Amino acid sequence: MNLKLDREEKEILDSYENEEWLSVSNPSEINKYKAAAKSTFKKDKRVNIRMSERDLELLQEKALIEGLPYQTLMSSVLHKYVMNRFLEKNA
Repeated sequence: MNLKLDREEKEILDSYENEEWLSVSNPSEINKYKAAAKSTFKKDKRVNIRMSERDLELLQEKALIEGLPYQTLMSSVLHKYVMNRFLEKNA
């Protein structure tokens, strides 16, 4: 499987592959991390947005190239933006 990873994700993968991670054995700590992971991917809010037809078409085209639903791409772009991880190509 060929994943497109950003710099931070590549660093995490490299760290894992270099066996720099330690297993957690404390059940309460395991539950804490499980809850954090679950809430990270929880999509519990719906948003309606108005945008130009052309922007939507371009978004759908880019999502098709990436092989994912356009709503997922839109959510990912917004998430990266609010987390200050969205970088412009020319930056």
